[in-house]
Amino acid sequence: MTKQVHFRVDDDVYEKLVDKAVASGQTLQQSMTMALCKYVGKVDTMKQNKSGYTFIDLFAGIGGLRLAFENNGSQSVYSNEWNKYSQQTYLANFGVQPDDDITKVDEKSIPDHDILVAGFPCQPFSIAGVSKKNSMGRATGFQDKTQGTLFFDVCRVIKAKRPKAIFLENVKNLKSHDKGRTFKIIMESLNELDYDVHYAILDAQDFVPQHRERIVIVGFDRRRYGYVDFEFNLKKPVHKPVLREILEPKVDDKYTLSDKLWNYLQAYAEKHRKAGNGFGYGMADLDSHTRTLSARYYKDGSEILIPQPGKNPRRLTPRECARLQGFPDSFKIPVSNTQAYKQFGNSVAVPIMTEAARLVQSKLIELDMGKQQDVELLMKEA
Repeated sequence: MTKQVHFRVDDDVYEKLVDKAVASGQTLQQSMTMALCKYVGKVDTMKQNKSGYTFIDLFAGIGGLRLAFENNGSQSVYSNEWNKYSQQTYLANFGVQPDDDITKVDEKSIPDHDILVAGFPCQPFSIAGVSKKNSMGRATGFQDKTQGTLFFDVCRVIKAKRPKAIFLENVKNLKSHDKGRTFKIIMESLNELDYDVHYAILDAQDFVPQHRERIVIVGFDRRRYGYVDFEFNLKKPVHKPVLREILEPKVDDKYTLSDKLWNYLQAYAEKHRKAGNGFGYGMADLDSHTRTLSARYYKDGSEILIPQPGKNPRRLTPRECARLQGFPDSFKIPVSNTQAYKQFGNSVAVPIMTEAARLVQSKLIELDMGKQQDVELLMKEA
């Protein structure tokens, strides 16, 4: 059920509203609805009891990392995501409309926060200008090395807001991307911003029935805490989940592969088997874990196929993909199946990120308590 709300605005305000709607490819009604949701979301955030740490959610996707930090009691005060379909899912689940282009956001306008959280895209850096400066014996900073990439926007927010901690997530291949140059520049840039940085490649298969390796980079403000002793000592769940536990009992026949597609995948796999390659479809073991769910899963589902006695195998449903990534069944999927497959394939495995977030917050609590004790000791001695 929808309600009608009528506004009276001056002509100049109306013209700006129309211009904004046209620029974003929306109707005036859609643009106004999103603006109101964004406003209400900010008001709700301001009203929340600030019992935990605050964080911002950059390159937010559908909110997997937001869930991880909220599961530990932290509160989001700002989110940013450019993809309109991901925005739609984010809005449906969190009641907040993310900002849509981080490159156009004034970093000073972003609310103060304790933890900066970002699943930023992996891009190669241009090192020509940096190499020239090095040859001339001139120092280079993060601005020289990262300008033109989205990681630059992460750096400028860090510099402006100086959060207590940063939590960055990316694909495992970030370490080897562009022959290791990308990772080297990222680590150098965070070090130049005075953050004590730690990283690890984490595999989610103990937390969800999926082999999914991701790199997590954690940093603590060195100006505030000095050098920090931090380790990724994840507490694994007592029960290791298996695939059959997340499958739906009844699935529509539309998820079963057609004879044409199934024959093609078998022929493709056989061709590469004869050539000595390992390419091909992945028939899942229901009592184990799957391959990594990717954003291309919507194309044919070949990396994770579910066997069906007496018929062709099927692909996972969007809800099963959500479960494979550890999203709760209460998580809403308001988009098409194609977009849902892309979104969950691009997202994080929520349970392992929840555990990683817990470690970061526990370390912050320890550090902040230590600083408080130091202050009390100095006051006693004064």
